[in-house]
Amino acid sequence: MLKEKLKNHNLILASASPRRQKFFSDLDLDFKIQLKPVVEEYPDRLRHFEITDYLAQLKSLPFKTELQEKDILVTSDTIVWHNEKALGKPRDKDDAFQILKSLSNATHEVITSVCFTTKTSEKTVSAVTKVTFKALSDIEINYYLDNYKPYDKAGAYGIQDWIGYIAITKIEGSHYNVMGLPLHLVYQALLEITN
Repeated sequence: MLKEKLKNHNLILASASPRRQKFFSDLDLDFKIQLKPVVEEYPDRLRHFEITDYLAQLKSLPFKTELQEKDILVTSDTIVWHNEKALGKPRDKDDAFQILKSLSNATHEVITSVCFTTKTSEKTVSAVTKVTFKALSDIEINYYLDNYKPYDKAGAYGIQDWIGYIAITKIEGSHYNVMGLPLHLVYQALLEITN
């Protein structure tokens, strides 16, 4: 259905994430991948989904002058929000260890914003999912870091990895949002854009 609506559009996914690319394929969408470098920095005053909204929109800026009439550009950003601060991708193993230690035996939020940009419009949607972890031992954290090396993931973990199987005791909201893309919102937004 959505594929039919998009047949006269050029869907562009600006993401190097293999997970996001697979999601688009799994939605049966025809799309191309285009990447442009962006320095992912945001003003300190921003909080919660303001950060991901800002970064998703920031990632669209290098494309704006090039977009053609039928192009739909999709950019996105995900953070983990915990103890009133944003946790992005870990700098190194020590940082990843500290992040996972802070998430242990606590509930955090995974926030993803997705920005849809055309030649004449821009729309940003965001999703928040609450994730609760059991108490993690240092041995479990080190095992995960040594074997799965989650340094490219916000919050230093992937829900689809080993740690997701053994640590997550409760999820409130979209499971796919925690993997990096709230698919129900992407689907709805693309339907609206093509109407």
